[in-house]
Amino acid sequence: MGLFDRIRGGDDPRVAFVGIDGVPFSLLADNPDEFPNVAAVMEEGAAGAIDSIVPPESSACWPALTTGVNPGETGVYGFQDRETGSYDTYVPMGRDVQATRLWDRVAENGRDATVLNVPVTFPPQRNVQRMASGFLSPAIEKAAYPDELADYLESIDYKIDVDAKLGHDDDKSAFLEDAHDTIDRRFEAFEHYLTQDDWDLFFGVFMTTDRVNHFLFEDYVEDGEYYEEFVDFYRTVDDYIGRLRETLADDVTLVVASDHGFMTETYEVDCNQWLADEGWLSFADDDHEELADISDDTRAYSLIPGRFYINLEGREPRGSVPESAFEETRAELKRALEGMESPEGEPVAKRVVVGEDVFEGAHADIAPDLVVIPNEGYDLKAKFKPHDDGVFYHGPRNGMHSFENATLLVDDPDVSVPDGTDLYDIAPTILDLMEVDYERSAFDGASLA
Repeated sequence: MGLFDRIRGGDDPRVAFVGIDGVPFSLLADNPDEFPNVAAVMEEGAAGAIDSIVPPESSACWPALTTGVNPGETGVYGFQDRETGSYDTYVPMGRDVQATRLWDRVAENGRDATVLNVPVTFPPQRNVQRMASGFLSPAIEKAAYPDELADYLESIDYKIDVDAKLGHDDDKSAFLEDAHDTIDRRFEAFEHYLTQDDWDLFFGVFMTTDRVNHFLFEDYVEDGEYYEEFVDFYRTVDDYIGRLRETLADDVTLVVASDHGFMTETYEVDCNQWLADEGWLSFADDDHEELADISDDTRAYSLIPGRFYINLEGREPRGSVPESAFEETRAELKRALEGMESPEGEPVAKRVVVGEDVFEGAHADIAPDLVVIPNEGYDLKAKFKPHDDGVFYHGPRNGMHSFENATLLVDDPDVSVPDGTDLYDIAPTILDLMEVDYERSAFDGASLA
């Protein structure tokens, strides 16, 4: 038990959560000799591949993981969401997450939470012990609370995110250097606050793993030019997990998880261009670059990643499909999406999900009508300005998110990770490990503890 715990006389169990954004379980499980610290957690605790959410996109996944509920309750469906009753879109931030966060439940229980670098948490909350917001946050002085946290992070040259544009270069050296520098500073901050031992819940996320996967995952899978650099980066991740594990007191359970898996990318797919080519979507004029530029006769449009919406009368401002024709129109679009093929004649969609089957809650009014979970290789985009190469084109990335094969490790042999486990199970599991009471009906998942 930590010194602070002994002084205050607390004896409630604690949890340290370390997020590894986008790390597939198979990467870790298939390389125990390369990643011995992760292998030790797998052997001594519980581990398994788990499912992500629909859609498996970080902006939607982290709110779901940290609340235990689906986007219909969180109100966040992806990197770009649509305003209710409007064609205006916005990038969801922390205040757009409408469900109760895990650390809010901890704080309401009279306990302390340190939260570092979790995506979709800007601006930092002031009802927790300390928070540094993650992905999409501006300069650290605005992204950290209290001021002492911001001062410390600035003193170690902490970086909120890697410069992803460096990954667009053919020579990945500068990108890799930046990735290592970013994760080094992140580890330094995590270790600093873990050893302070004044928290009940520590929740920190390494997002640089996702960035490295986007630009180097094919090199790993196909033993490419940067295979050794990729594996060496993950050796660093493994070393940091091992060192963080060593800092933890006996009353702390370590939980390590990713928000989605990863797979190789062959094409980026412009879903709105496909809709236009198939007669579903058109624009008011040739100068278009946003959703509001669609024409009145548009029947459907798409938002990233793989979300499709019927242009419904009464819901969209200029809806062209009457409500009486909604189900018939959606069924027609679903069949068309299931038949979408690559230039090589391969099916793009692994499955097409009906919105009501996965989204339920107070914010289901902005839910997509259909979501495509793609086959490996097809990264679904949604541009409103056409790409020069048409529907299927090659971008700078060679790795993409997957719904399956996310990671969950729990350093506790009494926990189990059965088949069918998904992101929604993580929040109630952490609360059970901390012995924090909650209503079972508050979550879409169930505790594994």
